[in-house]
Amino acid sequence: MVEKNRAPRNRTISLSEHKRDILKRCVVSDEKFDPCALDVTYLGDCLRIAPRLQPASVDLLVLDPPYNLNKDFGGNRFRKRTVDEYTDWLSAVLDAFMPCLKETASIYICGDWHTSTSIFAAASERFVVRNRITWEREKGRGAKANWKNSSEDIWFCTKGDEYKFNVESVKLRRKVIAPYRDNDGSPKDWSEGVNGNFRDTHPSNIWTDITIPFWSMPENTDHPTQKSEKLLAKLILASSNPGDVVLDPFLGSGTTSVVAKKLGRKFIGIECVEEYALLSAYRLDQASKGSPIQGYADAVFWERNTLNAINGTTKVTNAGVSKVDKNSEQESLF
Repeated sequence: MVEKNRAPRNRTISLSEHKRDILKRCVVSDEKFDPCALDVTYLGDCLRIAPRLQPASVDLLVLDPPYNLNKDFGGNRFRKRTVDEYTDWLSAVLDAFMPCLKETASIYICGDWHTSTSIFAAASERFVVRNRITWEREKGRGAKANWKNSSEDIWFCTKGDEYKFNVESVKLRRKVIAPYRDNDGSPKDWSEGVNGNFRDTHPSNIWTDITIPFWSMPENTDHPTQKSEKLLAKLILASSNPGDVVLDPFLGSGTTSVVAKKLGRKFIGIECVEEYALLSAYRLDQASKGSPIQGYADAVFWERNTLNAINGTTKVTNAGVSKVDKNSEQESLF
């Protein structure tokens, strides 16, 4: 693997051959599968590994499968199918992982406008479909003969009628533009601060506060469809508790596992491309140093571009982000 030459301010994660050699010890091949193992990254085909997972052991399943597009993932090509063929493929994926889900499990399935038809068809036959989250994906080129595609969907499903939803853990802190006051002059449903006025609002199914990882962000990798840590943090905080097991069978560069670790959850990640599995292992190692989740602090999510008031080095705890002494960071593999 040839290392890329990057601009000085480019913070995209790169792996040297030395790092790769070390990280290979942190990734488990499917031949060495341990059904009882947690906090593990498997390198292999998720459909081969699925039947060996512990029955009724997973609290939260995050599925970010290839969308129905011709796409190259590190040499592993996904071929575009007809809508019916893609629906059948996705149905087979859901059937493979259904046995490992607890009766109280939640499921999130990512897709774009085209694959959402298949997601609803496959999911509604197996789960209770509770909502469709649409989030603004601000990256992308404009289109001359169509509307620019600047959104993606996440379908929220549960295995049954008993499930977790921690609404207080996923509130969004927004700037108050026109603050109302009670008769005594005190703020009405908002808080005053030296850096502005804010209100903590209940989460909706329209997300406009997500930033796609890009070259100046320390979580960025060369994975072509990487999701942000902030996005995964919302799903994990809403639908799991500390100590719960989070499974991502299409792990990519590891965002789900990294966020699960930062938020005190157990994780199982499966990835079929070695380079991405190694990136996941590297990011997991770096997460042990207390790196923050961008856009999440004080146990709430902040509206985009409003977190500048928090200064200094921060670290993530189960309750959110707090200040940390640089000298107290744990040692890592590198």
